[in-house]
Order: sequence, then structure tokens, then C-alpha cells
Amino acid sequence: MKILSIDTSSNICGVAILEDPKLIKEINLDNGLTHSESLMPTIDKIFKETNLQLKDIDLIVCDKGPGSFTGIRIGVSTAMAFSDSLNIATCGISSLEALAYNINTDGIICSLIDARNSNCYCGIFELNNGNYKLLKPLSADHIDNILDNLTDYYSGITFVGNGAIVNKDLICSRFGDCIISNNNDLSGYKLGLAGLNAYSSGNYNSVMPLYLRKSQAERMLNKKNQKSV
Repeated sequence: MKILSIDTSSNICGVAILEDPKLIKEINLDNGLTHSESLMPTIDKIFKETNLQLKDIDLIVCDKGPGSFTGIRIGVSTAMAFSDSLNIATCGISSLEALAYNINTDGIICSLIDARNSNCYCGIFELNNGNYKLLKPLSADHIDNILDNLTDYYSGITFVGNGAIVNKDLICSRFGDCIISNNNDLSGYKLGLAGLNAYSSGNYNSVMPLYLRKSQAERMLNKKNQKSV
């Protein structure tokens, strides 16, 4: 099975092609361009460099969020357009699950994506013999509340993602024996692996965006409306 993986949920524009779990080619760009400018040229480049075409792809895996609202919409709309054009199967994977695939040591994994103002998107997973299991619903919350909810689990939690880096001191003060990952970037390859596993097990979702919270514009509008009442 050949897989096209698309990740536009962060500042990195990630595209990868896999054949089953084997990586054929991966391109991750952080060049200051918007994803609307860089995604299609990157996909075109990876097809040319692998001598493949869209018709050769059996599965499209797309990062459905959480993350950049605009980036997610660009990635999702591209994946859906490709799927519709050639009736290619699609699989949506959360960026939090893709981050968990950066970790290959059995145990509890807490994926954190910085959402600013001491807030994070959070996913809590357990890795056991190569299987990543979501333990609680994905959430968006203040970092203090997230860490409070982690006290249910045993020691030795591995934290991954830019939210773990931003809140490293606080996390380490609460969990003295925790591990902060050195690999905290999203990548098309890890996203593709997560999508392959989900699709193979039949436990996969559509590529519809997963935001977990309202956009900044929506929050500001709600705040303005509340003041006017």
C-alpha cells in the first residue's frame, strides 16, 4: 500500500510517501511561506523525486488538527480534493497522535501542543508493544489542569510536543521522573505511520478538521458580545 501523508497543522509543511511502514520520501519545510504557497509545490516535488503519481496512491493520510486553523483547512481541503478526483481512501489523524509516534518506548505518553497563554492541546496515550492507545478524549485546557489530570497515571510519563518544551520547568517540578522528548516536531512520516495503523485496524476517522476549541476571532467575538449584554 502506497500512502501520501500531508501535515499542515503547524509551521512545518510536511509531506511524505510511504509504502506500508517503509518511508520512500519525506519533505518537511519551515521556510516562512504559508502552506497555501508551499503545499502543492511540495507535493509536486515529492511525486517527481519518487517517480510516482497521484494515481499510484492507495491511501491519503491528513493531519486534521488541532493546530493552525488555516493550515488544517488547507491540508484537509487538499486531501479531500485528491480523494474525490480518483476515489482514493482517506484517513484523518490528530496531530497529537502523530506526535506520540515520535516516542518508541513503552509507557504513558502525553502529547502537548502549545495553544498560548498557558493553554495546551493535550492527548494522553499508552504505548504497549508497538500499539498506541488513546486513554482519554483529546482536550484543550490550561496546563495546570492538564497536569492535574495526569496524577492518575504512574511515574515515568514521557512528554512530547512544543507544549512540553514551553512548559518544561513546570512539568519537571510536578513530575520529577518524567521524560521530555528531544524529538518534538510533527512530521509527514510519523503521521503516515499513524494513519497506516489506524486504517489497517479499521479504527480510523474522516479527514474533517478537529479544532478542539474556537478560533481566536470567534473567542474575541464571543467576548465582545458578552460585554454588550
